Amino acid sequence: MKEITTSELQQQLENGAVLNMIDVREADEVAEGMIEGAIHIPLGEIPDRMNELDASQPYIMICRSGGRSGRATEFLTGHGFDVTNMVGGMLEWSGEVK
Repeated sequence: MKEITTSELQQQLENGAVLNMIDVREADEVAEGMIEGAIHIPLGEIPDRMNELDASQPYIMICRSGGRSGRATEFLTGHGFDVTNMVGGMLEWSGEVK
């Protein structure tokens, strides 16, 4: 499984990278703040909503600690997507949230 740390992701965003990020946390969790530019698709909705994703684009999966996003990464990778898991999740995120 491909992984990116919170600091690596933050540095890429600060350098102006435009990234496809998916936050798989539940609605009450994302209400506390999401990384700017991320889209919210709860983990349980990934199988039904993966048709909304572009298989030619890479994605970074985000959750609270890295576990649920890891499961989403494995699932989508198995369906031919280029996916990277943000290890440590929002618990380790020190950047801004919206």
